[in-house]
Amino acid sequence: MQIINMNVGFFGIQYSFGLQQSAVNPIYDFLGAKPDEIPLLNLAGPMTGLLIQPIIGVLSDRTWHPRFGRRKPYFFIGALFCSLCLFLYPFSSTLWMAAGLLWVLDAANNTAMEPYRAFIADKLPGDQLATGFLTQSFFTGLGITLANISLFLFQKYIPGQHGAIPYWVFGSFFLGSLCSITSVLWSISKTPEIPPTPEELAALRAQKKGLFQPFIEIGEAIVHMPAVMWKLALVYLFQWYALFCYWQNASKSIAQSVWKTSPGENKTLYEEAVGWAGLVNGWYNVVTFLSAFALVWMAKKFSPKKVHIVCLLMAGLALLWFPQIENKYMLFVPMAGFGIAWASMMGIPYLMVVNDIPKEKYGVYMGIINMMIVIPMIFQTTSFGWVLQNFLNNDSGKAISFAGVLLLMACAATFLIKDVKPEGELQAVSGGGH
Repeated sequence: MQIINMNVGFFGIQYSFGLQQSAVNPIYDFLGAKPDEIPLLNLAGPMTGLLIQPIIGVLSDRTWHPRFGRRKPYFFIGALFCSLCLFLYPFSSTLWMAAGLLWVLDAANNTAMEPYRAFIADKLPGDQLATGFLTQSFFTGLGITLANISLFLFQKYIPGQHGAIPYWVFGSFFLGSLCSITSVLWSISKTPEIPPTPEELAALRAQKKGLFQPFIEIGEAIVHMPAVMWKLALVYLFQWYALFCYWQNASKSIAQSVWKTSPGENKTLYEEAVGWAGLVNGWYNVVTFLSAFALVWMAKKFSPKKVHIVCLLMAGLALLWFPQIENKYMLFVPMAGFGIAWASMMGIPYLMVVNDIPKEKYGVYMGIINMMIVIPMIFQTTSFGWVLQNFLNNDSGKAISFAGVLLLMACAATFLIKDVKPEGELQAVSGGGH
């Protein structure tokens, strides 16, 4: 129950992330963005992740307050600003306003999310790390599911619009604003942090101070980064580039293959496609939270590496099939495999590296892992518009297939990571890294 309580806040953070996956790009479409402009308009997410998460990681490593703790102040500040931005977002009347608010929203999300990974590593003994990280996968699936199902239901039952933005978008974002702050407050109130020992507190106070010290520590941590993290960075290069391609193009791909339309041709039909994309994305996240705890058992029995290889294979094949489907109900079949893979992506990679990370550096290294996520996203947002225009003919279906190929390449790159025998994995997870 305590593992659940400490992760409830992740639900609200991931609700917001679900809206970014499924609703932000259609809002850009409603405001008149061209297909090849969409990637650059999504630059906020990866850039704020790159700039903020490692810094927040270092700062939370260096923080301790007897009342407020180490990680929890960052959860609260991030969730508060996230809630405010979600409330304001559907009032965007221009592309620049929507893009600007997305920068603030993503900065807030990253401030709240980064310490959460370190919080789990701080709180749990080795034999519960798999359960802790994959409980985050469970709440990731639950939060994104609610976000996407709200888009589908509100699109059906809330008519009308404010300017270019339909009222059903307002409903989803207002619900997200409420979920973000309340779920984080639940975790903060229910989960005490473990105080540092007198020796740890003395070491904390003896650390060098200064404006540039966090950046120096990030640089030193990268220089001394365990080899397994460099190999994970290669997997993430393909994996996260591919995921951004999918999220940016899912609604338009469904509109194209099922409704035979595009945002510029028939807005009413495109809104139906956006609502259905919300349902499809909600479905794969239902599969995510249903499969998350099964992956705990599988990771311990077969090793995290083997589990992640199989999951990436399923995801790659799913996206190759996705744009070929003309029956809207058949879309749920490949996305079941994608949902299992999404559960793996949210938890398994941390199991592959956590035992090689020094305990006192959990915050900064979790931030560096996030840099491995956001650098491919930055690369995608700055390069994929050109690829889409010059090689894929601005075809959203081809963009999804391209993402499928990249996921298969991520699957191949995972083979480079050293496998741990099941007995060794169980032993390592039960405390070898501490």
